[in-house]
Amino acid sequence: MRNLSLLTDLYELSMANGFHHDLPQTNATFDLFYRRVPDNGSFVIAAGLQQVVEALQDFHFTNSDLDYFRQLNLWDESFLAMLANFKLTCQIKALPEGTPVFPREPLLTITGPLEQAQLLETLALNIVNHQSLIATKARRLSYAAAGRPIMEFGARRAQGPDSALYGTRAAIIGGANSTSNVLAAKLFDIPVAGTMAHSWIEAFPDELTAFRKWAEQYPDNSALLVDTYDVLNSGIPNAVTVFKELRAAGHEPVGIRIDSGDVTTLSQAARTQLDAAGFPNAKITISNALDEHIITSLLHEGAPIDNFGIGEKLITSASAPVLSGVYKLAATESNGQSTPKIKVSASREKLTIPGDKQVYRLYEPGTQRAFADLIALATETIVDATSLTVVNSDPLSVDRQQRLTRFEARPLLAPVDLSNTTSIPVTTIQATTQAKLAELPRTTQRLVNPDLYPVYMTTTLSQLQTSLLNKMTILAD
Repeated sequence: MRNLSLLTDLYELSMANGFHHDLPQTNATFDLFYRRVPDNGSFVIAAGLQQVVEALQDFHFTNSDLDYFRQLNLWDESFLAMLANFKLTCQIKALPEGTPVFPREPLLTITGPLEQAQLLETLALNIVNHQSLIATKARRLSYAAAGRPIMEFGARRAQGPDSALYGTRAAIIGGANSTSNVLAAKLFDIPVAGTMAHSWIEAFPDELTAFRKWAEQYPDNSALLVDTYDVLNSGIPNAVTVFKELRAAGHEPVGIRIDSGDVTTLSQAARTQLDAAGFPNAKITISNALDEHIITSLLHEGAPIDNFGIGEKLITSASAPVLSGVYKLAATESNGQSTPKIKVSASREKLTIPGDKQVYRLYEPGTQRAFADLIALATETIVDATSLTVVNSDPLSVDRQQRLTRFEARPLLAPVDLSNTTSIPVTTIQATTQAKLAELPRTTQRLVNPDLYPVYMTTTLSQLQTSLLNKMTILAD
């Protein structure tokens, strides 16, 4: 990954300059989290941590960067000298990629010198917001497909090359099975797949010739696009003709793809024709601006679809194109004294949770069945318990206090080794996603009106939040 130290907002550098001069020797803890789930879901799939680590491993300022800063005439040479000799000393703890994460829970926490940690805000948010958003959309699509494979092929509709590459990575984490993006497939060792475009059919004198020529080139990978002219009266009959010729030559066809029209009716009729011709194993793949709601509807109508090709609605998360993750100061430390910090807003929804924290997933004893999460101060010891009073972390909650009985608490945030250059395979992360999803209640995972999964705070953390809120209220008065 190229050096991305200047992929930041100007005010990050301006604040870092001020911290360098006015708050030297001050450490800080920042949390990266989100408040609202895209598409009215109940959770987000954490993704992008590997790219954050790679970016921080090469985080530095070049002579060219410093010359540019001098042209801005904003900061003095003392600050520029610090940047010239910049060596990142921050520490990170994070949720493993592929973990379902709920509102207000830190996806990652960065602790280190205040001026350093501040400089990482925009970069970390840019990477994590994007990949987590696309992984979450892919999870929804995978859920709707009910076990049928999904091929990601949105590169041409992505907002630029980086969005195409890392969007593909995130899509696999969320549940996609393959991609048409050759560069992403190579970089991340992802299965690559694809059929043909209408231009192949149109380039030949007729459809049958086009199919035959494709079969000559790819006898063991003949998936034919049948909707260029007429699916039922031309496309399927010509495909069957070529499939019989392939079989006679010792090859089995892959199947067909339909990219337009009334997909339910066409796929049902296509299945009937293929079965009658002796090709019950030929797969039917559909595409054409699919999303999770269209997929659900098609399957509900009985469309015999084997695979889904999904482009723009996945790679852009078109129905909810923004994950509004934020990066907020949670604590400072100076001269051995730690001070928790809180953001207070006219909108109570934006109230932050102070302090250095740990997030626990709570399970029924002896099982992999999670029923709630618990946010605690990092200094608290949370052990498997028979009884614990907790507070709902949602500041808009009415019935906030609860009493939990009998659970096992497993921490989610773990230290990240910034010196480790070994990447976890994306398919391994996808397996993590599937395993972690299997632990959650099914009612939490549904696409429409999912049950809310409770996220609690310890009473100690809640009392700290309340005391800081009251203090800020008094100061405001």
